[in-house]
Amino acid sequence: MGNLRDILYKAELLETHGVLDREVLAVEFDSRKVKPGTLFVAIKGLTTDGHLFIEKAVQSGAVAIVCQEIPEKISKEATIIRVKDSAHALGVVAANIFGNPSEKIRLIGVTGTNGKTTVVTLLHDLFTRLGYACGMISTVRNLVGQKEIPATYTTPDPVQLNDLLRQMVEAGCEFAFMEVSSHAVAQQRIAGLHFAGGIFTNLTHDHLDFHKTFSEYLKAKKTFFDQLDAQAFAITNTDDKNGWVMLQNTRAIKKTYSLRAMADFKGKVLENGFAGLQLLIEGREVWCKLVGEFNAYNLLAVYSAARMLGLEPEEVLTPLSSCRPAEGRFDFFPGRENRIGIIDYAHTPDALENVLSTIASLRTGSEKLITVVGCGGNRDAAKRPAMAAIAARLSNKVILTSDNPRFEEPEKIIEDMKTGLDPMSKRHTVTVINRRDAINAACAMANPGDIVLVAGKGHEKYQEIKGVKHPFDDKEILMEYLA
Repeated sequence: MGNLRDILYKAELLETHGVLDREVLAVEFDSRKVKPGTLFVAIKGLTTDGHLFIEKAVQSGAVAIVCQEIPEKISKEATIIRVKDSAHALGVVAANIFGNPSEKIRLIGVTGTNGKTTVVTLLHDLFTRLGYACGMISTVRNLVGQKEIPATYTTPDPVQLNDLLRQMVEAGCEFAFMEVSSHAVAQQRIAGLHFAGGIFTNLTHDHLDFHKTFSEYLKAKKTFFDQLDAQAFAITNTDDKNGWVMLQNTRAIKKTYSLRAMADFKGKVLENGFAGLQLLIEGREVWCKLVGEFNAYNLLAVYSAARMLGLEPEEVLTPLSSCRPAEGRFDFFPGRENRIGIIDYAHTPDALENVLSTIASLRTGSEKLITVVGCGGNRDAAKRPAMAAIAARLSNKVILTSDNPRFEEPEKIIEDMKTGLDPMSKRHTVTVINRRDAINAACAMANPGDIVLVAGKGHEKYQEIKGVKHPFDDKEILMEYLA
């Protein structure tokens, strides 16, 4: 795919052993995927160190090795290159080997705890309706134009990422809208990419199993904006207390959006119901199919980005009123006898409170709200008590159940959640370990007109238990019992 010397451009080399003028056919950071002609990048990961597999990579045909530490035995068959940070070098190398596709498309990154998927989905929908060819990289799915490519991570690894962007460029896409997770920033997955703009949604408690402290989590988000260049734009939500922090050191053009204060892009909720939102955006009224104040922020973020990308207000607002939410995000439907089912991906305390508060604002009478919720295993355990407490405070009945227990026991996860419940809350909270049975139980409890919320997994079509992903679809099961 290219000459090694060219592929290493901007990779910040510290030391080289061997010939740089040689042909490279592929780049890999997983030694199991190495084939003859591969450039292998040895990365120190969370669970394993790629440096342990350098010899194996050479035996499999690697022609060059990028690493942070020169191995004791320097192979004469492969060129060895030492760099300061292998993860950063991987991003740069991956961008080079695929022809730096992010420089040939207007790439917009969206970061924050909640709302990333909805914002990139709405942006892709909006610009597609306006006749532009677009790409999308999200938690739910990746799109090259209208061609769907399954998503495995919120932000793919640098090789997959640049390959996706290359496909978008080759398909004639003018824009690409991409979720940027805090993990991706910290792990240098976006190294080597050129962003035309960045959007900040909000920041709440999440991923502390990885970042350890909230300040490190905030730093990862902020780093994305720090790395934008002077020609890019940085849009932030100033109603979030961390919104201004994101703009402190960025060289990008700074813009703000708000529902509550003065901002470059100002919005106001005029009406909020199950039918949708009536908004006032920059003095113009628009009706949208999304529900809840949290979606008003998402819509305002989308509007702000579209304006920064050169569109006029009327050009944006008309198609925006037809856009639909991302799958599994406040996904509601009517059941028999006026019961309402809602599926939502809410898996953080703030997201769950947003959804439950929105439902509370939409309730019109004596209808009960029954919430089914769990927490994922091998993830940030500190949020478990808060999730249960919020669900109990804002619901008439709560069923604690399994989410994706992974390698933890569901019973242990639920016991952690219960520590957030006071004696009064425990009276209207029950435990049903099996998630299907829990959804069934919630539907059985629901009287005509009641609302059943199943939170936590949203769009996911599986339940992960002991390393195995079993087919499981919250919406399909809820509809089966409620319809």
